[in-house]
Amino acid sequence: MSATVTDARPVRDEDRLDMARLDAYLKGAIAGLEGEPELRQFQGGASNLTYLVSYGERSLVLRRAPAGAAGAGAHDMLREAGVMAALKPSYPYVPAILARCDDPAVVGAPCFVMECLPGIILRRDLPAGLGLDPAGVRQLCTNVLDRLIELHGVDTSRPEIAALGKGEGYVARQYDGWTGRWQRALTDGTDACEDVVAWLGAVRPQRDTRQCVIHNDYRFDNVVLDSADPTRVVGVLDWEMATLGDPLMDLGGSLAYWVEAGDEPAFLASRRQPTHAPGMLTRREVLAYYAERTGTDIGDFAFYEVFGLFRLMVIAQQIYRRYALGQTTNAQFAGFGEMVRYLGQRCRAVITTGGSVR
Repeated sequence: MSATVTDARPVRDEDRLDMARLDAYLKGAIAGLEGEPELRQFQGGASNLTYLVSYGERSLVLRRAPAGAAGAGAHDMLREAGVMAALKPSYPYVPAILARCDDPAVVGAPCFVMECLPGIILRRDLPAGLGLDPAGVRQLCTNVLDRLIELHGVDTSRPEIAALGKGEGYVARQYDGWTGRWQRALTDGTDACEDVVAWLGAVRPQRDTRQCVIHNDYRFDNVVLDSADPTRVVGVLDWEMATLGDPLMDLGGSLAYWVEAGDEPAFLASRRQPTHAPGMLTRREVLAYYAERTGTDIGDFAFYEVFGLFRLMVIAQQIYRRYALGQTTNAQFAGFGEMVRYLGQRCRAVITTGGSVR
């Protein structure tokens, strides 16, 4: 059974599409579609809108930007499709792109359609029927990390891969870009975290460690596992923020979501992936594993860990701002203001303690 199918729910009223237009477009762009399409929506995402479009037994996935989306480079679905198409020959875990549409009249915004990968997607907890003991969970965990390491090893000399980035200076560009987004996303009552922003600016590395393909949102709920062998990765999803950049920034972004069994209750309650389960690596073990497999020096990782948390805080605040301004009525976004507050506290805690590598 495909979690990518069973996770789909009825479409929210505010996110409905013109089915006649969509059907006409899809049948003109993708060969072999017959009958009337059924549309459902994946509810787990908090940013772009992702739909399941079914023609009988054939399932497609459509992604488009949300209403009210703003910000340079944000929610660029056509760029995401281009990144996926460029990476597919080198990284087989990317779903195949079936169609790209730059006409906003079809679904209200530019969009793309990709294959629907059958398999298991993990959320907050391991499913009861997954059948993995702690040793199996550890194997699953290291396999998922290996796919990130494999991505960081993709040959960047190919022209279509080299075109994904802007070259040296990735860390500096990220600091400037995300602090700017933070200032623009602030709402009344939000802690501006000026001390966190100042600390990041003071300690940020002057050079990138190296340039490689980075996913920028790599976590368990963006990974598809084999239903027959749930330790095996068959797909990686959500390539919107992928680019060429510093791999330690990518690793820090992943660790922002990495909740351990011994973490404080608030962090455990906010988890989006089951990294607290018996057998999962701790954040310290993740860093040690990555360093051993890649030969990377992670001795001064605090900046990357705090920046990953800060970037997640900015994303949560951008989403909360849309809710606060009435651009979405999705009730799950109401609590993002509290999430932002907590992430600010966590940034300060890592700054004080020196982070997971200490």
